[in-house]
Amino acid sequence: MSSPSFRRALVIRGGALGDFLLTLPVLSALRRAQPEARLELLAYPGIASLAASAGLANDVRSIEYGPLAGFFTRGATLDPALRGYFASFDLVLSYLYDPDGFFAENLRAAGVRRLLEGPSRLTGPGHAIEQLASPLAALDIPLADRAVRLPHGKSAREKKEVFLHPGSGSAAKNWPAANWRRMAGQWLAEDEGLRLAIIGGEADAAPLAELRDLAAEPRVRLLENLPLPGLAREFGTARFYLGHDTGISHLAALCGTPSLLLFGPTDPAIWAPPHSHVRVLRAPNGDLGALGVDAVLRAARRGLELASGPHRADIAA
Repeated sequence: MSSPSFRRALVIRGGALGDFLLTLPVLSALRRAQPEARLELLAYPGIASLAASAGLANDVRSIEYGPLAGFFTRGATLDPALRGYFASFDLVLSYLYDPDGFFAENLRAAGVRRLLEGPSRLTGPGHAIEQLASPLAALDIPLADRAVRLPHGKSAREKKEVFLHPGSGSAAKNWPAANWRRMAGQWLAEDEGLRLAIIGGEADAAPLAELRDLAAEPRVRLLENLPLPGLAREFGTARFYLGHDTGISHLAALCGTPSLLLFGPTDPAIWAPPHSHVRVLRAPNGDLGALGVDAVLRAARRGLELASGPHRADIAA
């Protein structure tokens, strides 16, 4: 096997928020193996900044840099600046989809001496983190911690709100918006001390429209399109989080927020955050439409009770 020693390493990671966050344990393992090495990311800066803020990367470069496209074509003239950039690393780990091998071929032509290729598509078996960590075996680097944490600049104010994220990037992974509306309204009516924060982004327009009128209630905040660092800070003040199989749910877990996640067609054994403060409620036969409002509300209340009670340290450890 190869020596784990490296002085400069580059990890290339595209994909959505959840895909990137599931790769953080790999970055953590590389950092632990060579704490003095320089570790850089070629990724989407808005997402990868989370890793930089956690000390898992020294620098981030945008994967949307135009001349990078030439590296995916055989026989193309490669950008000289990128050639020098790639050649400056003694280890490159790429998770990019490269079915024809052109990207890997051009990286080697640019002077990359040690290239590892991680899986670009995850199918199982095994948790997604373990699949993404498979290249570490070639470096004799163990996956020391699957459940890493992110700093979030926690506010000093008392934790009061339950955060709801009623959307995702896929309609099939969403509990029906009308059920979210009924559940939130019922919970507010039955618990006068409850405060809710409803969060979402551009992909969540439809479910947010269903719940938007709840923001007229003084105990409800609607938080839309927050930058990820800002959302991480908000999670630092959350009592509890309820959501789906999404990147935002992984972010909540990484911030230490006690959570309940509703899973439908996707397999939590592969995709759920591995943190002990995260619980999963699986829909019957993977059909989220078959998951009743009362069942979700009972599970959410129980999760909040555990997160707020005397054994909270056991939940959020």
